[in-house]
Amino acid sequence: MAKNLLIVESPAKSKTLKRFLGKSFDILATVGHVRDLPKSKLGVDTDDGFSVHYETIKGKSKILKKLKDSAKKSEMVYLAPDPDREGEAIAWHVAQLLNSPEKILRVTFNEITKTAVLGALKNTRDIDENLVNAQQARRVLDRLVGYKVSPFLWKTIARGLSAGRVQSVALRIICEREAEIDAFVEEEYWNIEALLADKDGAQILSKLARIDEAKPEIKTGQEAEKISEDLKKSRFVVESIKKSERIRKPLPPFITSTLQQEAARKFYFTPKKTMMIAQQLYEGVELGGEGATGLITYMRTDSTRIAESALTAVRTYIKEVFGTSYLPDKANRYKSKRSSQDAHEAIRPTYPDRAPDEIKGFLTKDQFKLYSLIWNRFVACQMSSAVYDTTSVDIDAGRYLLHAYTQSLKFDGFLKIYEESGENGQNGENGLTDFIPDLKVGDELSLVEVRPSQHFTKPAPRFTQASLVKTLEADGIGRPSTYASIVSTLLDRKYAETRERRLFPTELGKTVNKILVEHFPSIFSVEFTAHMETDLDQIEMGKADWVDVIREFYNPFDERLESLLSRQAEIKASLTESTQEVCENCGSPMVIKWGRNGRFLACSAFPECKTTKPLDDSEGPVETDETCDKCGSPMVIRNGRFGKFLACSAYPKCKNTRAVPTGVKCPKDGCGGDVVEKRSKKGKLFYGCTNYPKCDFVAWYKPADKACPQCGSSYMLEKVSQKRGPYLTCPSCKHKIYQESE
Repeated sequence: MAKNLLIVESPAKSKTLKRFLGKSFDILATVGHVRDLPKSKLGVDTDDGFSVHYETIKGKSKILKKLKDSAKKSEMVYLAPDPDREGEAIAWHVAQLLNSPEKILRVTFNEITKTAVLGALKNTRDIDENLVNAQQARRVLDRLVGYKVSPFLWKTIARGLSAGRVQSVALRIICEREAEIDAFVEEEYWNIEALLADKDGAQILSKLARIDEAKPEIKTGQEAEKISEDLKKSRFVVESIKKSERIRKPLPPFITSTLQQEAARKFYFTPKKTMMIAQQLYEGVELGGEGATGLITYMRTDSTRIAESALTAVRTYIKEVFGTSYLPDKANRYKSKRSSQDAHEAIRPTYPDRAPDEIKGFLTKDQFKLYSLIWNRFVACQMSSAVYDTTSVDIDAGRYLLHAYTQSLKFDGFLKIYEESGENGQNGENGLTDFIPDLKVGDELSLVEVRPSQHFTKPAPRFTQASLVKTLEADGIGRPSTYASIVSTLLDRKYAETRERRLFPTELGKTVNKILVEHFPSIFSVEFTAHMETDLDQIEMGKADWVDVIREFYNPFDERLESLLSRQAEIKASLTESTQEVCENCGSPMVIKWGRNGRFLACSAFPECKTTKPLDDSEGPVETDETCDKCGSPMVIRNGRFGKFLACSAYPKCKNTRAVPTGVKCPKDGCGGDVVEKRSKKGKLFYGCTNYPKCDFVAWYKPADKACPQCGSSYMLEKVSQKRGPYLTCPSCKHKIYQESE
């Protein structure tokens, strides 16, 4: 009897699916896309209705032959790539290549469980042409922009650069934030607190809330001092007391963007890493004798919808484990965004009763972290709200009104298992939690101390990878399947870099952005890109024709590009800057030009004179006390593509270089080497020992030559907290020393 053939994207799913389908099915994987636009040419005929030429992806011929041979012998062929646009396109391409429409069916499942998979096989459908067209439209749009604009960048900046329809908008967002920070002028302001006491001596901390019925705006220390002196002479009388309950509802289950954000805040995972681990949990993890088991639902989604069966299961679990007080009368329902595609559920555990600790031994450390996060968030989203008792007190002080507020947790509800992190990993709840004694309206309080404090306004922070994803989602840029690739592409292209987990645009990124925004202002705008995402959604829903959408975009785009072709030399010249430096070989003026790796100094007499040098060396090398270990000449600090380095002053006769020492000796016993700055292959700064590879000491943070006072570790690490500034932390016991406590 002939078997059936099930075709999936990833080989990792096969083990999990084999458990449910048994010997009656052969399961093969495409290992991603099998066909794509050609790499060497445009592949889109703009004069023939945007007809598309696809080619078999290099290395996929053997896979396709295996699929064809197996399909010929199979009774039915079930196409089961992922349940999204990309998966639908893969199914369509495979169906075209197999060319057996009479026995090909499309199946999708949001989770790899026996119930979901067998249910999908009973509810097969045809390939959704609208989904295929939406994916094809996105691919064609990206190809037109990339293949048309990238050569423009080659001729105006440097060869090898590339533009992306969506990535370039993300770069623009990063660059505009950087420009905002550069232009920011900090302003001084002061807050004033007053420590008061009741008749029994119980203290209450209050804040200045009003001056003459207006919100206080204290700009200088002199103003703060005057108000402080006034308060010292004031009479403090309790004006009002308000006691109430505050209800805090649980957050909805994760969607792709919120999972990426929370994993970044809690574990410092990049979006790319989060999606890689989530893919493993979705496709299946070996659970001992149970075999490969899918642990979460599909991880690319923007819907908070939850299947009724999952709601029933999790409510049963909550009742049995936590009790009826933690279970609301009705299931909590969450609204998805208007633009969300509701075909998928939220990200949730496939088996709500499978607590993380029960399977911890089968998971990697990172898998356990992410599964715990997803499981806790999902169970919490169906638990009762947390309840706080709050007390708010207004205190009259003549012209001034002081305010005190406190809250205490009355019922923990969903907080029993989950609380969202703040931007830097702190809990989401902040605010005054100081004790307020039992007071009555009309009670007079005595002043213990006035506490003026100076502050300065701060610019909007640079984006983390997670906060950039949040902004992209809010602006309608990209979709769940693209967030991670948008960020990683910017880093891979060296248009942005990460420092202390923040995204900085590189000089190259700033220049690429400048050219694109100046000459393609509408195409690389947030509004236009968000509009295109809406058009793609309309195609997916069958409400727009994909060719019409492409044509509407392409015609004005092509006209703009044509108008710029004659100005390429002019635009390139506009990026060249004059300098006061002269060429050491021919005496001609040196100019600043752009290359693939950023700006550099070049002789203006090019091509007759081809002298170049790093731009950062234009002000001359910095002398040091170090000597060259090869020729004995003094060593100088120079700047290169990857930052500062020590170079022999006898260059070019002696080309010896080495890393700049940090002044800290290697902490490994008996090593004796120096700790120096180094760069990874991707340009990320780290610290290592000069005796590598004999010594394997490395650290992502700069070591400090200070012993830990708690455990005696020979060194500590320098870190920075946005809330409390620079501090030292012990790599062994995690003891922290903040500047103010030193």
